[in-house]
Amino acid sequence: MTDKQILLLPGPTPVPPQVALAMARPAINHRGPEFKALWAEVTSGLKDVFQTRAEVVILTASGTGGMEAAVANLISPGEKVLVVTIGAFGERFVQICRAFNVEAEVVAFPYGQAADPEVIAERLAADTGHEIKAILVQHNETSTGVLNDIQAISRARGDHPALLIVDSISGLAAADLPMDAWHIDVVIAGSQKAFMLPPGLTMLAVGERAWQAAEKCSNQRFYLDIKKARNSGLKGQTPFTPAVPLLYGLQESLRLLKAETLTGSYARHALMRDMVRAGVRALGLKLLADEAIASPAVTAVCVPEGMKPADIINPLRERFGVVVAGGQGAVKDQVFRIGHLGYVSFNDILAGLAALEAVLADAGVPVTRGAAVAAASTILSEGEAVDK
Repeated sequence: MTDKQILLLPGPTPVPPQVALAMARPAINHRGPEFKALWAEVTSGLKDVFQTRAEVVILTASGTGGMEAAVANLISPGEKVLVVTIGAFGERFVQICRAFNVEAEVVAFPYGQAADPEVIAERLAADTGHEIKAILVQHNETSTGVLNDIQAISRARGDHPALLIVDSISGLAAADLPMDAWHIDVVIAGSQKAFMLPPGLTMLAVGERAWQAAEKCSNQRFYLDIKKARNSGLKGQTPFTPAVPLLYGLQESLRLLKAETLTGSYARHALMRDMVRAGVRALGLKLLADEAIASPAVTAVCVPEGMKPADIINPLRERFGVVVAGGQGAVKDQVFRIGHLGYVSFNDILAGLAALEAVLADAGVPVTRGAAVAAASTILSEGEAVDK
């Protein structure tokens, strides 16, 4: 039983049996009619999840490939963008911009805090020459467990023409993000998060203003060329060999999401978040993010004084088969992260909290036995009562 694990990660997330079986289907010709039908279903289903009428492109790459594609296809060398950072993945956007000779002006907020839309509005108002061509921001920052208010950030643009490019790799389908209603130009997603797939696909919904920018963009790209992807996709194909098994899995995961409904998925993720936060608090541990900005996908928990993240992460995995994540960036040595994203059950959360309690008790941290599970169970019961 040593190989049986409970994955409580911000990604990769557990894969449902239906999705795993779908990925085991026999190979097909990716230039044939069967693939064309598969492609039509998944692109249509993705539009529903993105809540958009915009064209969606699917690239065989990780989420970082989607971030790179957004920069390389939409921003020309020497142009300026505003990169809003609240953690490690905002900082990754900065690195990508610099790799493509894009001038990245950084508006940084401390780890554990959300971006302030008023600060963004003030900076854009000062840009009377419209030198800033795009705003790059995370919807859900997995390194800190913080959810940004993307609707408010979109409104903060006012009349400024900058594109709004949102990394929702760990946010889409876990938290509401109506692309068209919030006037977002590009949304980036990844397969290994709320889509409940293994890593390997990145999906970008690209609005009309962004396609216009792509036509003018002079940056270098080849494999991650979204115009090639769009033109091939309109014919039911891809410009290069796709990950067909992952697309079969995506077909099944989209069917599961449709059956649950987006509203149901948002509610489930929020309930798991609240269970984790209640359980962790019952153990006397501190949380990095405040309640109002807490992510429905992952919770960053501060390590007790005198301990390191590995003192918790390793025994959780080795003794109980519960896999959680370490910290990243500026809080690497200060937090561990509990994921509650994708195909994670309420029972997984309760088991993970019970294991965490045992690890802390064995390490000499004063805890009340049963408190974490009791607190989380109360939240679960209250949530189920509301659903009824």
